[in-house]
Amino acid sequence: MDKFSLFGKFMVQEGERDTMVDILLEAAESMKNLDDCEIYLVNISESEPNSVYVYEVWSNENAHQASLTLEATQTLIRRAKPIITGMERITTLKTRGGKGISSS
Repeated sequence: MDKFSLFGKFMVQEGERDTMVDILLEAAESMKNLDDCEIYLVNISESEPNSVYVYEVWSNENAHQASLTLEATQTLIRRAKPIITGMERITTLKTRGGKGISSS
């Protein structure tokens, strides 16, 4: 039952963290109708005022890649690009199970 999980970090321009959070929360909302997206969490760290972390769990890596081609996703990417100063894929994981994850 391995799932594809991704933990990433977006670095943004000074004072733009809340804007990035809003954009990513819109992305999370747009994922609600995608069964392949099981978890999409937007997080901030109090010690990093210009960073936003995203934790995602997908049925598989192909489903994640396909989501990046959706028109809604492309629109949000275009809105976010001007304020992003860097991105880091902290790690990818194989989720084996737990609370909030379907067993299929």
